[in-house]
Parts: sequence; C-alpha cells; structure tokens
Amino acid sequence: MVRMSVLADALKSIYNAEKRGKRQVVIRPSSKVIVKFLQAMQVHGYIGEFEIIDDHRANKIVVELTGRLNKCGVISPRFDISVDDIEKWIVNLLPSRQFGHILLSTTYGIMTHEEARRKKTGGKVIGFFY
Repeated sequence: MVRMSVLADALKSIYNAEKRGKRQVVIRPSSKVIVKFLQAMQVHGYIGEFEIIDDHRANKIVVELTGRLNKCGVISPRFDISVDDIEKWIVNLLPSRQFGHILLSTTYGIMTHEEARRKKTGGKVIGFFY
C-alpha cells in the first residue's frame, strides 16, 4: 500500500496508541514536519519526550505518551488561511476556545495559531491537537 501522507499516518498511530492506553508508540518513517508537529505537542504538554532513531533508512521516532491527548489530526488539503480566518478555523476544529491548538505552516516556520496571531501572519493549515 502506498503512503499518501506520512504526517497523517504518524498522528493516527499516536491517537490510536493513546486510545489503547499505551505508554509509548513507534512512528516510522520520520520527516521534518512530523518532528516540528511533535515539538509543538511537547511544548504544550500533550506528549512526553520523543527520540529519533537513525536506522539508515527513513528513521523512526519513539514517542512517550502522557495520556493527555484527546484527539489529533491532519487537515488535508492544506488550506490557505489569513489572520482574519484563524477564528473561523478555531470554531470549526477545536472543542473550545480555552484549549487545543491548530498548527500552521507560515513563512516564519511551523507554529500554533496563537503564535501566528501574535506575529500577524497567515499560512497553510497543517493539523490540530487537543
């Protein structure tokens, strides 16, 4: 079977392992976008440490799960959104305004919707987690 989206596979395996109550999950293959997504989740406390294992192919990532993640997913296609449209996406994707994050790919790098608002920049929607 052909992999359409490496990021979608990675987030789905994290979500499934979290639902099953596992302590850690192995993601393969690895990519820069997956690493940035995981760093954002780690900064906000949804996952624990993660380790990138070099296997001379596409690498593996071992992620420690904390049990705090309710849902994570990819938005495909990666829609363009402006700063003004971020609010609409928050209402559509997240359960409430108090928690949850939407990840955007901007000219300043991959960041959450709050950082994008502070920098007054739009971008493409990559995914969400809460």
